[in-house]
Amino acid sequence: MTELVLVILIFTAAGFTLLAANLVLGLFVRPNRPSPEKGEVYECGEKPFGTAWVQFDVRFYVVALLFVIFDVELAFFFPWAVVFGSATRVADETKPAEVRIESAKHLQPQGDPLAPPATPPEPAAAKQMAWVAFADIMVFFGVLLVGFAYLWRRGDLEWVRSTAAHEPTGSA
Repeated sequence: MTELVLVILIFTAAGFTLLAANLVLGLFVRPNRPSPEKGEVYECGEKPFGTAWVQFDVRFYVVALLFVIFDVELAFFFPWAVVFGSATRVADETKPAEVRIESAKHLQPQGDPLAPPATPPEPAAAKQMAWVAFADIMVFFGVLLVGFAYLWRRGDLEWVRSTAAHEPTGSA
């Protein structure tokens, strides 16, 4: 058995041991006084009515998932903005060399990442990198727009969907 596998097994065993110890300790320490009142459904201080097994509408889940998907995808725009902005500042020959060197630190490092470049990258290479970054984000944004158009066309973005299109037309 390699050392890495042994470390992983020890770590897993220690985790399960601590989990079991906390559960057993809680079993002995916490009070156990069940009552009908504690077994009732509780909803924000309101008096409960009906059963607790209520079916939620799928629209809540669809809207929440769509928000999470598009929100996470939009987070990918921030690293792109850093690279694109830095590349355009490095490509701008009207800026002093110190500004261009400082902007070059935000680009992918070549060699030792801690050592700042002695000279700024070539403006033509930085301009080409900016155009490649721009093309990359346009492809990414295009894929997002295709997904958005698909969801819009399907009607998943409408809060109240028509069920008439999904019902059978003729009865036999």
